[in-house]
Amino acid sequence: MANRDTITRRNFLAGASSLALLSASSTPAAGKTPAVPNATLLELSAVQAVALMQRGELDAERYAAALLERCAERHDLNAFITLEPERVLEEARAADRRRTAGGPLGALHGLPIPIKDSLNTRDYPTTAGTPALRSFRPSANAPIVQTLVNAGAIVLGKTNLHELSYGWTSNNQAFGAVRNPYDRRHIPGGSSGGTAAAIAARMAPLGVAEDTEGSIRVPAALCGIVGFRPTTGRYSTHGAVPISSLFDQVGPHARNVADIALFDAVAAGAPAAIAPLPLAGTRIAIARDYFFTGLDPQVEHLTDLALAKLRAAGAQLIEADVPELAALIDLVTDQVQNHDVRTELEGYLRSYSAPVTLDALIAQASPDIRTTFAHDVLPGGAGVVSEQAYRAAVDIHLPRLRQIFRDYFARTGAVALAFPTTRVPAPLIGDDVELSIRGEKVEFAAAIARNIAPGSTVGIPGVVLPVGLTRERLPVAIEFDGPAGEDRALLGLALAAEAVLGPIAPPPAT
Repeated sequence: MANRDTITRRNFLAGASSLALLSASSTPAAGKTPAVPNATLLELSAVQAVALMQRGELDAERYAAALLERCAERHDLNAFITLEPERVLEEARAADRRRTAGGPLGALHGLPIPIKDSLNTRDYPTTAGTPALRSFRPSANAPIVQTLVNAGAIVLGKTNLHELSYGWTSNNQAFGAVRNPYDRRHIPGGSSGGTAAAIAARMAPLGVAEDTEGSIRVPAALCGIVGFRPTTGRYSTHGAVPISSLFDQVGPHARNVADIALFDAVAAGAPAAIAPLPLAGTRIAIARDYFFTGLDPQVEHLTDLALAKLRAAGAQLIEADVPELAALIDLVTDQVQNHDVRTELEGYLRSYSAPVTLDALIAQASPDIRTTFAHDVLPGGAGVVSEQAYRAAVDIHLPRLRQIFRDYFARTGAVALAFPTTRVPAPLIGDDVELSIRGEKVEFAAAIARNIAPGSTVGIPGVVLPVGLTRERLPVAIEFDGPAGEDRALLGLALAAEAVLGPIAPPPAT
């Protein structure tokens, strides 16, 4: 099976070689797809795969079978909590029948999409990665899932995650740790680690994740893929296991920006076409005082190389710090999440008729989650946020922070703020308390989440692009955050930046 993985990502991004190969194949008999190597199918982008299936040049069943075989081959990554191959194949056969019948086909026709297991699905359990919800089956799909299904997508399965989305490792003690496709000893990031691992490992080209404080962007960065957290509220988060409605946001993982743009067009009802933003003269802001201090040397080096490529392509890098940023993040981010999760999670369980109370859910949770909730969330905990601190965070500090970012983009004229997504490459599984950066001890949360916290706290869109691999062959990524509501413009910038930065090598085949 080694020859299935000899085609690199660069080959496919450089040109539509897969399309040419399929088109050059002999006409299939009786509507069957010609024999095409799985390696070719696995490297198709979502845009390419859908186009082929819509034209009848690729059977949805054949494509789904190739992805399912890849899921089985990389079972060691523990990317899925629930995967039902026969259900996927039957839905793929139904997609083929619709095409054969000549009916209208959706923008995601026949595309299997893995869904983070914190989003309600009618046909699969929604566990949120926690034991008490192991058998919970909501009566309806979350609106975002239904939107994708209405566009022709097939739910590939439910992906593993950090339990209750409350962490950045995806070292789930109830369903097992998700492993990084680049090195199984390392975390994939969290909380949407299963979706990121699946996309990076070629189990699917496009997946659904969710981000409250980095849960889309951290796994994208550590797994070497593209992640997009849209402006808060751009896509519905109803039917998603919540932390805080002020910060929660569903978004996609993919291996290229064009697939992210396809997802956005479907999910937001946006125009399908999107053009790269010309880099010549485009202003990109750099806030070194907050985002560039205390970086791992290899992260710093690869980020500097990426910025140099953007500058060489004509982008203007504007050095300007964001005032009061660190102080305001300290006053808002954790306070809001730790306060809201108790009431909003309780409301979710009640609204969707989950067979468990909040107290029972936490009592059955893994030890790490019980400890966190006991200290920071539940009444009586030493770190519980007071109502006074919460009201100040929501009514005073958060509006102040949002205004600072509006003023920042207006003052700099920048289309985006650029920075390294995380301060370190993917740590080893289990190294989740303290890390060493340049010989100094740094709290795990500060190393992983410092740079991504502002974007989700303010609610602005952010897109993550891989920029290279460390000497240990671990991915490093850069993030672009744009003004609120400028999602399509940010994706246009990402398309242009992707072309300049180039692809990174894919993870090992096994």
